Amino acid sequence: MSNTITKQTISAEAAKKMLAAAEAKATEMKRPMCIAICDEGGNLKAYTRMDGAPVLSIEISQNKAWTSISFGVATHQWFDFVKDDPPLLHGITHTPRLVIFGGGYPIKIEKQLVGGIGVSGGHWKEDMQVAEAGLAALNS
Repeated sequence: MSNTITKQTISAEAAKKMLAAAEAKATEMKRPMCIAICDEGGNLKAYTRMDGAPVLSIEISQNKAWTSISFGVATHQWFDFVKDDPPLLHGITHTPRLVIFGGGYPIKIEKQLVGGIGVSGGHWKEDMQVAEAGLAALNS
């Protein structure tokens, strides 16, 4: 039995590439956004607050990235998971940093969780589009 494990994490280079692609999508949509990329432990790796992005979105974007790595699922998947379970729905929403609406995705490379991306600044569906553009940059 081993006493340690080896983990992989997103590189700074990959995080910057994702950030640039996400910011380009937000610019195309004419929506100033906050875009956060964290490593597999939820630590901030890359970040931008576009000119004009809402102040509240600073924290929300980082929390979306953190939420996405906490269970390895996208933030929009949380609501479907909790909506029909009243004790869970009302209890889980008091969990610090947990976001249960769209805009946060885990970053996986070869099925390995290496980080998360979180976007805030528009409607959560717009946030999802910007985050998805960032994810697509990993495969280009």
